[in-house]
Amino acid sequence: MPTTGIETGLSVSLSSQLALERRLGTLADNVANSGTVGFRATHVRFAEIEQRVTGGDESQTTSFASRGRSVLSPTAGTLVETGARLDVAIKGEGWFALQGAAGKIMTRDGRFQMDAEGQLRSVNGDEVLDPGGAPLALNVAAGPPTIGSDGSIVQNGQQVGAIGLYAFDPGTDPVRIGTSGILAQGAPVALVDGDAPSVLQGYVEQANVDPVREMTNLITIHRTFDNVAAMVRKSDAALEKMMQILGGNR
Repeated sequence: MPTTGIETGLSVSLSSQLALERRLGTLADNVANSGTVGFRATHVRFAEIEQRVTGGDESQTTSFASRGRSVLSPTAGTLVETGARLDVAIKGEGWFALQGAAGKIMTRDGRFQMDAEGQLRSVNGDEVLDPGGAPLALNVAAGPPTIGSDGSIVQNGQQVGAIGLYAFDPGTDPVRIGTSGILAQGAPVALVDGDAPSVLQGYVEQANVDPVREMTNLITIHRTFDNVAAMVRKSDAALEKMMQILGGNR
């Protein structure tokens, strides 16, 4: 059955509206988490989908917007000094690993704490893992820990463990756990020796979100969304009118 120009325009407008709606959602989430420690902003990559459309005796190729794939921004956030002995930040490429209920969680949020048993945990209570993937435990009776640039943890002059640093590719459509955690897909690789980034004790990494830029983008895309919505309403009204005219000619 031939496709009218109005139907094609309506389909293209709807695909654009769906794409813009997803982009609006990611921008709003970025702005909401601009103050979240270790948060990595989400961007959406869209692809052009071509489809052969037939109209009368002719056919033509029409482009639609894909649903899009979300990816994390690889840019590091600003490092801020806190002075807390269990706050750590990664300077360079790498991730901390946590053991959560859903599985292994990767994060750049290094606000750690020690529980009553000496277990090192994230702010959400997940276990912090060492380079071998085992939970880290400190000596609650020992002195304050000193964390070296390689992630090693020293108490009373003796090394009691090391914070694991891992290479991890979030890929497309990553699954967020909380605000700063990403569910690991596959097996992250431990970074050791010369491959490992440096760790800074007493620092945390802020979100890599520029709130002013994201708010500007949010406003721009919201206006575009409204314009496309208006086009959809006009196309729908034109299609309805055409159907009424054709129905009256029967």
